Amino acid sequence: MRYDGSMRMTANFFRLVLPLLALVSCRHVEKPKIELVRKAVAPVGQRLVVSVAEQTMVTFDRDQPKRMYAVSTSKFGTGDKPRSYKTPLGQLQVVQIVGQGLPAGAKLKARQPTGEIVPVDAPGRDPIVTRILRLQGMERRNAWTMARAIYIHGTPEESKLKTPASFGCVRMSSTDIINLCRWIKVGARVDIVPGKLPAPNTLPP
Repeated sequence: MRYDGSMRMTANFFRLVLPLLALVSCRHVEKPKIELVRKAVAPVGQRLVVSVAEQTMVTFDRDQPKRMYAVSTSKFGTGDKPRSYKTPLGQLQVVQIVGQGLPAGAKLKARQPTGEIVPVDAPGRDPIVTRILRLQGMERRNAWTMARAIYIHGTPEESKLKTPASFGCVRMSSTDIINLCRWIKVGARVDIVPGKLPAPNTLPP
């Protein structure tokens, strides 16, 4: 069977373009994903619980609350649809810690330091800075988390903390995420809940 030139061009177009559709949040692009693959990461006794309603995070060590931090989730609401710029809900896991040892405000692009230091609340600047906690979804409702590049990360827009202002990620101040990354380990559980922070005895199972 023979194919003419137009058919070959059409086939090549779809072969190149379709993998690019499983993209993005926080206005940065991950490498195209053909399928969703969960990393095998051993769980640890640490947990982060993020309340969308209160724009607050609490850390737990073996179900005992330790510290509270101001955060900022998506200004587009909650969800996990690709290219929605929404914050996923449910149980997630920390699979990588990026930026250990970098100074506060260090700009990160594609999870690599650029060498630039972005001041707090620098006008017109909104990059990822300081540290990144890379996340993967542990439930069907947040299965696109890693492919969408949803992180917990530092932001220079600290004046917007405690309000929904991100493009899907969970933002923290540079000081807070440095402190968090001194304690947190790969394998830590993350729960993002739509309502208020639950009491320790009512944490999601």
